[in-house]
Amino acid sequence: MRKKYDFSESVRNPYAKSLKKQVTLRLSLDVIEYFKKQAKEMGIPYQNLVNLYLSQCAHSHKKPTLKWA
Repeated sequence: MRKKYDFSESVRNPYAKSLKKQVTLRLSLDVIEYFKKQAKEMGIPYQNLVNLYLSQCAHSHKKPTLKWA
């Protein structure tokens, strides 16, 4: 490795806003199975489908309906 690098002509990553961060979620088994089934029918990975759904909810400012047992 070099001792010094020249970054004077570097540019920012144009895709930096679309990067994803790994998180851990606790989801019920029925929710996971639902998304896996839907994703299989659509031909995409279920994690992508969950991300797409949550993105749509966030962009439309959808609020969850809470029903306590």
